[in-house]
Amino acid sequence: MSLKEDISRILGPEKVSGSPDVLAAHAGDKWYTSVLPEAVVFPESTEDVSLLLRYASSMNIPVTARGGGVGYVGGCVPVRGGISLSLERMNRILEISPEDGVAVVEPGVITADLQREARALGWFYPPDPASRKECSIGGNIATNAGGPRCLKYGVTRAYVLGLTVVLASGEVVKCGGRTHKNKTGFDIGDLFIGSEGMLGIITRAVLRLIPHPEAFGALSAGFPQFPLAAAAVQRILNSGHLPSALEITDSFTLRAARNYLGDSALPSGCRGHLIVEVDGRRPAVREELDSLCTLLEECGATGILRADTEAEAEAIWQLRREFSYSLKATGMTKLNEDIVIPRSRLVALVEFCEALNRETGLDIACFGHSGDGNIHTNIMVDDYANPEKKALADACVDRLFHWVLAHGGAITGEHGIGLAKAKWFRKAVGEGAYHLHELVKSALDPKNLLNPGKMGLP
Repeated sequence: MSLKEDISRILGPEKVSGSPDVLAAHAGDKWYTSVLPEAVVFPESTEDVSLLLRYASSMNIPVTARGGGVGYVGGCVPVRGGISLSLERMNRILEISPEDGVAVVEPGVITADLQREARALGWFYPPDPASRKECSIGGNIATNAGGPRCLKYGVTRAYVLGLTVVLASGEVVKCGGRTHKNKTGFDIGDLFIGSEGMLGIITRAVLRLIPHPEAFGALSAGFPQFPLAAAAVQRILNSGHLPSALEITDSFTLRAARNYLGDSALPSGCRGHLIVEVDGRRPAVREELDSLCTLLEECGATGILRADTEAEAEAIWQLRREFSYSLKATGMTKLNEDIVIPRSRLVALVEFCEALNRETGLDIACFGHSGDGNIHTNIMVDDYANPEKKALADACVDRLFHWVLAHGGAITGEHGIGLAKAKWFRKAVGEGAYHLHELVKSALDPKNLLNPGKMGLP
């Protein structure tokens, strides 16, 4: 009996596919590597996942969980074939309870859908990855996803109160609950946040909600030099402001944006750019925008655009979203790295990238979350299929990661390790922490069946 026939017998034929088109669609994510699974399974309940993993464990079949498939590190590539476990049908918002300040959801719920439903009740789910209209809550939890508003509100981890997880053996485990405080034993649930599907399959999550801010406002400010923009970041925070988001952009990205959007999209002569968003009660937002405008002018900003309403602020954010499309419009391959550095190293990072550009001829675009030091550093390659240029670009990534680690940073702040960053993982965490990862993996998944081959773990 074939794998597909076995699973059809266990879960029903409508929950498994061996169609070539379906297999191809579940072979990878936004990274360039893909591997065809032998079957794609679409569970509809925790019981389905448990039955499947009991079967897979008994037959030693690898299982790779998949959320929205919009990751950048090959995290859902089924490198050993086997089963691709798509959670897209487990997409119900089971409960939104303002009384308890929680939402209970299945892993396939799209992040933006949860935010919209919570907002309709006056509540807020803050984590906001750029792919929120496509990415799923389960994937967000598995990668501990972030976004621009992490500066004020924190990453996904801060909003997970409870999880239902199916272990590799098929055993169902419940961690945490719906209370906002819980110190009962080890924080087992935290193990699964950011674990990239290597320790268990999340089938339900209890998430913390907070009251939705009454108002949002934003400022878009150009600077004649990038160091002035970086200095403004420190000045804003040192002055007692805590924006909900604080985004910085370098000169290469701005140049690409002008080419793509037109010269009028950004202030002329702008070689550094900041977006500052604030939220809260409406009078407080207006007052803070007044104060920030004055502060940015003192820092050398030119062409400040002010958004006093949420709709106006959204127009500024749309400009920020166009930066990525602007880089794609150059026609070059964009190696999108999500490194994190101490905020004080912002200028040093850009200077390092400029020196790398002069040495190699490869353009490097830096933009992202300056408030928490998570800068998307994009190495731009005009012909990545050319072996020589690929080798040059890959060597640049290696040098970037080593520079980041040498300066107290981290090689990923949002995307995770997956396949793309596996070769640097051991150095990034150190020998002791690497050994702990091995121990945890072997304890929870002794046969190494869940998303095998990721993080460089054996």
